[in-house]
Amino acid sequence: MTIHKKIASRAVLALAAVTALGAATAQAAPIKACLITKTDSNPYFVTMRTGALAEAKKLGVDLKTYAGKYDGDNQSQVSAIETCIADGAKGILITPSDTQAIVPTVEKARKAGLLVIALDTALDPTNAADMTFATDNFEAGKLIGEWAKAKLGAKAKDAKIAMLDLSISHPTVDIDRDHGFLAGFGVPIKDPKTFDVPDPQIVGHAETGGSEEGGQKGMETLLARNPNINLVYAINEPAAFGAYQALKSVGKTKDVTIVAIDGSCSGVAGVKAGIIGADSQQYPLKMASMGIAAIVKFAKDGTKPAASAGKDFFNTGTQLITAHPEPGVASISPAKGAKLCWGN
Repeated sequence: MTIHKKIASRAVLALAAVTALGAATAQAAPIKACLITKTDSNPYFVTMRTGALAEAKKLGVDLKTYAGKYDGDNQSQVSAIETCIADGAKGILITPSDTQAIVPTVEKARKAGLLVIALDTALDPTNAADMTFATDNFEAGKLIGEWAKAKLGAKAKDAKIAMLDLSISHPTVDIDRDHGFLAGFGVPIKDPKTFDVPDPQIVGHAETGGSEEGGQKGMETLLARNPNINLVYAINEPAAFGAYQALKSVGKTKDVTIVAIDGSCSGVAGVKAGIIGADSQQYPLKMASMGIAAIVKFAKDGTKPAASAGKDFFNTGTQLITAHPEPGVASISPAKGAKLCWGN
């Protein structure tokens, strides 16, 4: 073999080695994914992020996290999705702040080949995402409504109800929990798509942003409208704690029953302390870990997750927690709830 042939041969072998190394490196590159939450301040979404990051580390996923500046901040979520597309992510997990306004951007991501899974809050329409992993929010609301009706007994027909909701945009989670509670309490829902349900028992609705400050302000507004409120529906625990502070300032904590949805460790402690009468527990860690696992499976073989039987989403479960169980309403104790709780 001539010197030129030897050099050429070595060059070919070197090129093959570089090509093989490049292919191996490309093959070993981690799957990219994104988690986009409504905010990074609500303990619920903090827990969701923690769970997603833990599962991502376990499965070797390169996960980037984003959040809105406030509950209802659609533009920040739009920007995050566009960044994820540009970064070459294989999938996006999102808790949408505005369930309708975000849809065109989600469609853009799906057309680009990304798997998009809604967590906790379904898009409107639900099938705008590839799948939703969430609590059955209507059922969670129904549980606290049924418990409240049983708790008030004969006084239920004369109840004066304060509705502490989430956002003026009324995302699907707002409507489902709100309507579930009213249905459980026995208030007829004539139109499932209409947020406001006219009924003389409802004193009014207040948007809280899902925060304690918002809950307190909303409760103060509704108390000014009717000081005889004796039942409070809260979209989540921060709103419930805010309502309690408003009631405490006017000496009405013993006269009013508060119900909520979340099931965090602080919320369960609130149930045990008697601040919240009943609380439907959610499982955000399960939503997050399932979401990451679904993106990995999709990246490997193109398989998309399936919905629960008879539903258009995957139901991650809910249980009612109360220190005062009522006949006919399934519930667990605060002690058991504390073993299943999330966050601080």
